[in-house]
Amino acid sequence: MGMSKAADNREFWIDCAWELFTTMEAGQEKVEPSAGTYATMLKAWIRFGPDSPNYVPDTGAVPPVDMLISILNRDIPIENVVADRVFETSSEAAEVIKLLSKAAADLGHTEVIARLGQTEAIGAHYEDILADIPEVMPVMRVKKKEPSESSSGEEEQEPEYEVPFNLSNLRRHLSRVCFARRVLPEDVAARQKLLEDTVYETAMDRLKHESDVFEQLGLDTGHMRQPDLRRWMWDWHTKLQERLQEEIKNIELIENKKEDRLQLSPYLSLVKPERLSLITIFEIMRLQGSGGVSEGMKTTRALIAVGKAVENEYKAQICKKNNIILPSIGRLGDNGYFSNLGYNSLLERRIVAARHMSDGEAWTATWTQATRAKIGGILVECLMDVAKVTRSATHKVTNEILTEVQPAFHHSYEHSRGQKLGVIRLNPAVSERLANDNVRDTIHPRHLPMLVKPKPWLGLKKGGYMFSEVSAMRFKESIEQQSYLNHASELGNVELVYAGLDVLGSTPWQINRKVFDVVLKVWNSGEKLGKLPPAVFADPEPVLPEGADIKTRTTYIHRMKGWTQAKANNHSDRCSVNYKIEIARTFLGDTIYFPHNIDFRGRAYPIPPHLNHIGNDLSRGLLIFAESKPLGERGLRWLQIHLANLYGYDKANFDERVQFVQDHLDDIYDSATKPLEGRRWWIHADDPWQCLSACMELHAALTSENPIEYESCLPVHQDGTCNGLQHYAALGGDSRGAQQVNLSAGERPSDVYTYVGNMAEEIIKRDIAKGEKYAAVLQGKITRKIVKQTVMTTVYGVTFIGAREQIERQIKLTKQFEEEDVWGASAYLAKVVLGCIGDLFTGAKDIQLWLTLCARLISKAIPEDRIAESLAEYRARKIQREKSKSKKKKTELPHEFLRKEQMTSVVWTTPLGLPIVQPYRKPNRKQIVTSMQTVYISDPNSPSEVNTMKQASAFPPNFIHSLDATHMMLTALECRTQGLTFAAVHDSYWTHACDIDEMSGIIRDTFIALHSSDVLKKLHDEFKERYQNYKIPLASLHTGVLAKALKQAGSRITVTPEQAQSLPSIANLVDVSKTGNSSIQDNADSVDLKALLVDLAQERKAATATGNSKYPEEHEEELEEEEEEDWESPRSKAARLRKASADLQSIELLGKFVNLVDLLPPLPKKGDFKVEAIKASQYFFS
Repeated sequence: MGMSKAADNREFWIDCAWELFTTMEAGQEKVEPSAGTYATMLKAWIRFGPDSPNYVPDTGAVPPVDMLISILNRDIPIENVVADRVFETSSEAAEVIKLLSKAAADLGHTEVIARLGQTEAIGAHYEDILADIPEVMPVMRVKKKEPSESSSGEEEQEPEYEVPFNLSNLRRHLSRVCFARRVLPEDVAARQKLLEDTVYETAMDRLKHESDVFEQLGLDTGHMRQPDLRRWMWDWHTKLQERLQEEIKNIELIENKKEDRLQLSPYLSLVKPERLSLITIFEIMRLQGSGGVSEGMKTTRALIAVGKAVENEYKAQICKKNNIILPSIGRLGDNGYFSNLGYNSLLERRIVAARHMSDGEAWTATWTQATRAKIGGILVECLMDVAKVTRSATHKVTNEILTEVQPAFHHSYEHSRGQKLGVIRLNPAVSERLANDNVRDTIHPRHLPMLVKPKPWLGLKKGGYMFSEVSAMRFKESIEQQSYLNHASELGNVELVYAGLDVLGSTPWQINRKVFDVVLKVWNSGEKLGKLPPAVFADPEPVLPEGADIKTRTTYIHRMKGWTQAKANNHSDRCSVNYKIEIARTFLGDTIYFPHNIDFRGRAYPIPPHLNHIGNDLSRGLLIFAESKPLGERGLRWLQIHLANLYGYDKANFDERVQFVQDHLDDIYDSATKPLEGRRWWIHADDPWQCLSACMELHAALTSENPIEYESCLPVHQDGTCNGLQHYAALGGDSRGAQQVNLSAGERPSDVYTYVGNMAEEIIKRDIAKGEKYAAVLQGKITRKIVKQTVMTTVYGVTFIGAREQIERQIKLTKQFEEEDVWGASAYLAKVVLGCIGDLFTGAKDIQLWLTLCARLISKAIPEDRIAESLAEYRARKIQREKSKSKKKKTELPHEFLRKEQMTSVVWTTPLGLPIVQPYRKPNRKQIVTSMQTVYISDPNSPSEVNTMKQASAFPPNFIHSLDATHMMLTALECRTQGLTFAAVHDSYWTHACDIDEMSGIIRDTFIALHSSDVLKKLHDEFKERYQNYKIPLASLHTGVLAKALKQAGSRITVTPEQAQSLPSIANLVDVSKTGNSSIQDNADSVDLKALLVDLAQERKAATATGNSKYPEEHEEELEEEEEEDWESPRSKAARLRKASADLQSIELLGKFVNLVDLLPPLPKKGDFKVEAIKASQYFFS
């Protein structure tokens, strides 16, 4: 009776089925689950699981993830499950494949995804986007033939080509994306996890597979004419992982006996030996030929690289384990980002998200350089012990084939610049294979575009990729920068920066299929077109004439170097383009995202390096927005202006640019419909691939039923006019400069580069009358292009040498000058151009000088509490030296000793709250003993003296970069608030054509808001607050150069009349106070310092009188005692006396300090230009 009641009870039978399955899984039944069992239960999950409309709850159902684990544990082929006859239709099989693929992605089983992707079941039900897309022709290398393979009597045959190992590896990595798209077309999150999966598993599977193939064919490396590099690598891998297992056990035993030594076994145990083995092999192969070492690498670099790779792999594993779906941080409401309510809301939601992550992401401290070097030393030494290659040669007499097993790597030393350098060299056989199987830089595919929106940035290393750890800021390992940023992040001061990165990363992109098809066709043809490098380098090789003299030989060598470099550059360019096209092909039809991070100045960059919108013309031409918007009348106008700009017609007014497009509509239509077969008008554009993309977009719009309603997805740009000078003009209120960079309104756009070129021509005319040789050479040949780069980079601190090199390159491209005139002409013109810029932008010049002087003073400052300690330490060392009576010890003067205490970097905060620390220091090398050799490394955690000159010269450009980065972030945030799609390349802002007018208004509003805040005064006030307890030793000013510059800038030191008598070396900086006030802190009252001053003064006076100076010049090498010569030349004596006098003056200044804030020069006088005037300038950004 009970049975009949249950006959129609679906829930009862489903529950019984799951119960029976569970008991079978537990081994409680005599029958084990089979492929059919799992297929049946997967079908039950599909029909009655949580996602089914017939969902039956509380049945004890086993999720697909757990079933997949059981399938794999029982070694049941996944194909047998999918192909089981329980699935009556192919659509059911397709659904099961999706379920299992999702489970495999969650578990990180890439091989399961690959096998499912290759099944025929899904192929008939999902259209393969790449089915009709040709393969990308690789950058091919010609196979080298063995001498025995050819003879002089044979006809010349076509060369054989092979796909380089690096490209093959990239394709294999990208193929996983294609497989995942086939089986998981809807689940982009699962595909993203698969995409970020570690490449080491894929590499290991591939090497093992290829080794098995060789075994099946009965081949081994000893009998192969061309030994395969991958077979060698697999052999090394199998031996190395066994060796590492033993080595780690031995290290643990040793460390248990010696508790005082650095514990390395915990680090080595973080990653499995098979993974450690692959990391070591791949890193060593990747570094081959790096650092200027032919057929090898520097030992120090190799050890640290391997150690860091192990660290990164461990952290990647930690991130992958924490598969947490983060709460999204989307668009803000009406409050926007810049209201107090909006900012607090943003901060609160980020805190919630950070808490949500805290349980899933384990924080790990950064490894020290010493740890990395020691870990790397162990791994590399083990590799060198086990890695062997078999080489063969034919005996010249007996023709017998001789074989020998040799080490694949060996350690040696070479001398470089007088120093012994440890290197790891490759066996010549390995080097020969690398010439064909190039693995350098590409063994590990770099980060790729994302298929889902990037993870919101919640902290320095919490954001971007879903499972791979990346940093929000790129900087060389600077513990100072990291600590400042972490502190600011904890205080919630950088929320707007993180929000800005989220905005940039959330912009959806797609590959422009129309442009891609043209690019691929040109690429596969090998033609040079539109800045695509040709497949075959066609420039003829220079020929050395017979009987050439020395001068001809010198010319030949010079030309040969140039030809060789050009050929190498062509190959490098081909490889770079090859990567871009391969990646673009893989993501055809997908919506992709570019996670962003910033450099230490705050400038934002996409993290994927190969294909992104910040790249070259080809990269930009291949990308379009994933979202489209109707053009509208204004959008159609802006699309035409954009096309004119891309072609190079960007100096005319807007109406003339629109007319330019109308005049060339026939050419534009021809370019859009017949890009390769037609007249190729687009090829002559400044940016040909972007121009082609714009031609296709405009043609599609104008030929549509209603161009106004055409859905456009082409990014349209608004570019600043020499943006660095725009910021300088706004900072200084420079009306003349503002006019030249379109801050002021004008009927036509100003072109500062042409204006400077015309100024240079006027000076050249005057100099011709004075008989200047190179003025006559340059007359009438100064173009906008020659001076553009120098004008553009002047605001970023270009030096005379840099300007000369820039102009020299442009002069050579004109091919209007004799070779012997190029250097002199470029030097002369660089001087002229720099002078013109200084005259034209006086405000910029004054601000640059002020920033430079501030940086020089800051880098010479010492915290007040360190001064007394430092002088006491110096006196103690001096007494110790005198007691030891060592004559070989180098003696330092006090001001030289104090210089080592000058460790203050220039630090400032951007208007968005981002702390910026200039990283320029003199490296402090540390000796580390590894198992391979003693290495010297620069430990970023070790305090070291700042590089004063670099701190000073880099501050103006870095400060301006931080301002343009702030302006871009402000614009991005406001565009998001207003619902605009936004992308940027530093000072080039992109959005849809229909939204250009709205974005233009935002650009102006944010620029006005930025510069209305009195940026320089805030910086001055921040310096005063940050460095209020810092002192500058007056001994640092006694050279006179800095003192003179400070006087001209308006700095003064107030002293008493008595103090003025003892300060002759800085008299031009001194103001004598009649009231007895003084800004000098004199520590000479201390007993220790008084005694020290007396001793030093007596020693220096004695040395001046006798000529026996105890104080060698700074940085002079230590010398052995030599017999002194009695005679001294007048010149040597004069130099000695000058040196002694300078030393005596520095001793007189010892113990005297001035407050840094008292010595900071006053701000430059601001001009009358009002930044609000840019609202009336239509060409400010255009």
